[in-house]
Amino acid sequence: MAASTHTVTNQPPPLVGYDVYAADHALTEGVARHLDAALLDETRVELSELGRAAGSAQAQEWGVLANENGPVLHTHDRYGHRIDEVAFHPAWDRLLGHAVSAGLTAAWSRPGGHLRRAAGFLVWTQAEAGHGCPLSMTHAAVPALRRDPELAAFWEPLLTSRTYDPGLRPAAEKAGVLFGMGMTEKQGGSDVRANTTRAEPLAEAGTYLLTGHKWFCSAPMSDAFLVLAQAPDGLSCFLVPRVLQDGTRNPFALQRLKDKLGNRSNASSEVEFDGTWARRIGDEGRGVRTIIDMVAATRLDCVLGSAATMRQAVAQATHHAAHRSAFGGLLADKPLMRNVLADLALESEAATTLALRLAAAYDDGSEAEQAFLRIAVPVAKYWVTKRCTAVAAEALECLGGNGYVEESGMPRLLRESPLNSLWEGSGNVQALDVLRAIGREPAALNAFLSEVGLARGADHRLDGAIKQLLTDLADLDGIEARARRLVERMALVLQGSLLLRFAPPEVADAFCASRLGGDWGHAFGTLPHTLDLGAVVERATPEV
Repeated sequence: MAASTHTVTNQPPPLVGYDVYAADHALTEGVARHLDAALLDETRVELSELGRAAGSAQAQEWGVLANENGPVLHTHDRYGHRIDEVAFHPAWDRLLGHAVSAGLTAAWSRPGGHLRRAAGFLVWTQAEAGHGCPLSMTHAAVPALRRDPELAAFWEPLLTSRTYDPGLRPAAEKAGVLFGMGMTEKQGGSDVRANTTRAEPLAEAGTYLLTGHKWFCSAPMSDAFLVLAQAPDGLSCFLVPRVLQDGTRNPFALQRLKDKLGNRSNASSEVEFDGTWARRIGDEGRGVRTIIDMVAATRLDCVLGSAATMRQAVAQATHHAAHRSAFGGLLADKPLMRNVLADLALESEAATTLALRLAAAYDDGSEAEQAFLRIAVPVAKYWVTKRCTAVAAEALECLGGNGYVEESGMPRLLRESPLNSLWEGSGNVQALDVLRAIGREPAALNAFLSEVGLARGADHRLDGAIKQLLTDLADLDGIEARARRLVERMALVLQGSLLLRFAPPEVADAFCASRLGGDWGHAFGTLPHTLDLGAVVERATPEV
């Protein structure tokens, strides 16, 4: 049929063919701020290459295909043999392959590695978030494996390899591997000490057979997994390879794949162990202590993943408003829309700035920075991941009805947005973890307050919020029921301190006025009208 009824006008061009890294001022400035100057030129080149790839039509198409053609479980072959394999669309392999080759599992093997990897993770997962799961677990497995030097010597070079080598084969025959993790069970969830999976010792020291299950096991086609199970002396951590050294399949029965709200490109499974060979890492009865470093690293990735989702949502919303006209002018120039966009941009920039500060602390490695991370990571995990869904939903609304249509990409962002708040401990788990750190580790609280205090005196609203935080910390009555309120305040004070020190004045002023000064409503778009909102929106709008 001839297109004779109307001419298509006033539709924004797709946000494609741009450098995702260079278009993000909060990110580029954060990398320059925290990274050794000697590494900066090289890092800018590699991140811009990754940014152009992430903003390309090809990568965006890979993301669509990987989500429209989700993983498929094959429990048996045509002859009835148990194979327990998951088939992925080729787009999934292309996304993972590009990420691995870009060093997104190689933070531990190069200078400034955590910051560089964090920035790359934030850039690349804007193209597609689901494949970030195996990237995160592979990256995070390294510190747990280092508790056993023999295991680390074999596995770490494969974990940090820049070669993506899919397929189930003995690890010794591969150029690179991916790791997964199995902690939660049906009866316990986050209460992993309620796990019932049994680990029976074998004659060879440190080896066991596992019997039991895991209720959530993501990326089941990974080469090996870190798993918690009950050994004779208590809950312990084990390495479970999918394929044994002699080439036989380790018993690893995939019962089904989860039918999830979002994260549809990634396979999350239920797995049964029945005589599954495992190698213990760390001492018996010290499983949580052994795996805790992996958990901390994946929690940081939850912050990064949410920051990436927020940034992509804000980029789409500001791009749309910069090109769409309504009521006699561009949407971006309308005072109320500008208020909404600026409010969203503040949330995104605060998340990115905080995430990069945490990554830089990992690179520093000093005792003081490790103490800071002990509280700052669960604080950030709690708050940033919770803000993600609100940002994604409001950004979708900025596109109007177009944003509610799958082709816009906004529904996928919205479905993905709650994931990081759930993964590696939901909100209550994070809040209670902060309380434990406050009660047991005075150095951690001191490090946190010292970081916040670096901006003291720069803004009266921050000073007032710090004073209220100290009052809250001094009153332990009913502290568990107040934990969420306390951790929220800690997050906002930390973000405010960082923005006052590092962000443009108009960004810091708007954040402090709204988040710390109380001049804010219950929805986005309720910032004080006297602020320089145009500058905030312009800073957040990608140039294509």
